[in-house]
Amino acid sequence: MTSLDDLPIRDDLRGQSPYGAPQKPARIALNVNENTHPIPEEVARDIVESLAGAILTINRYPDREFTHLREGLADYLGHDLTRENLWAANGSNEVLQQLFQAFGGPGRSVLIFPPTYSMYPILASGTGTRVIRAERDADYGISPETVTRWIEQEKPDLVILCAPNNPTGTPLPIGTIEAAYAATTGMLIVDEAYAEFMPDDAPSAITLLEGRERLVVSRTMSKAFAFAGARVGYLAADPAVVDALRLVRLPYHLSALTQAAASAALRHTPAMLAMVDDIREQRDRIIDELPALGFQPLPSWTNFVLFGGVEDPNATFEALLEHDVIIRDVGIPGHLRVSAGTRAETTEFLRALGTIAS
Repeated sequence: MTSLDDLPIRDDLRGQSPYGAPQKPARIALNVNENTHPIPEEVARDIVESLAGAILTINRYPDREFTHLREGLADYLGHDLTRENLWAANGSNEVLQQLFQAFGGPGRSVLIFPPTYSMYPILASGTGTRVIRAERDADYGISPETVTRWIEQEKPDLVILCAPNNPTGTPLPIGTIEAAYAATTGMLIVDEAYAEFMPDDAPSAITLLEGRERLVVSRTMSKAFAFAGARVGYLAADPAVVDALRLVRLPYHLSALTQAAASAALRHTPAMLAMVDDIREQRDRIIDELPALGFQPLPSWTNFVLFGGVEDPNATFEALLEHDVIIRDVGIPGHLRVSAGTRAETTEFLRALGTIAS
């Protein structure tokens, strides 16, 4: 049987593994930071009706500029943004990939701060961009001084800051983003996939966009909008950045069905975001209750919690799986990560973990 070794693939791809969390059957799935709340029925009905309308013209190519969707995203974000500031793709991974294609590539470099989102080096590898791995401060933070020192030392072409960070949940001070932009002459990408789960008074990097043409803020509808299966990511930036992405995107990259579904969901923003407060409550409940079970949770501004004090992460992962609960081993020694689910799901996770720990 043919294997990868038999094919003339690129040398730099040999020996690599594809991205992906373990896909094992479990009744309580809290392993990939999904929003486990179901979409409200009235929203689902509107989405279905919108899809039905799109089907009637499916014989034609979709709006290449996905104008209506960009207008909806601009209205959602506010801050005087217009559709000219917005771009979207099939998940924030494709948004980031297009940014790498436009601003990275052979002879260029990207600065990342591990542990962070594991797709960054994969996207860099796929575009021939050299990865520079910087060190974080204590407790997985990044201070303005730290980010400035690394940028001045390495002079990268791109800098990616995950705010708040995945997989640690760590907040990123707005001052660190300001310092990073001031220190670099390249592109600064702030990945705000979990922005809706931050405290209400925590400023987004979107507030820094005006006058910063090399700043890009990436978002997703997968988390807060419970739209993971629809694959819709987007960014806000100077219109010139959007022009750059037009040079590398595939023709008609967002299907008519994707555009219709996402636009319908945005029409119901209050109903969709009503789930966020419930998720925050369960996240904070996990943080409050884990110490009594002998674990050390980290502070989190996301919809998940990274916790330490795990003597054998793989054994604990497998033991939870026997209880029909799956979480995530993210490769940080002594730690595991769990998504905040519904109240019932969170209760079952805590009960199962308590049984294992006792």
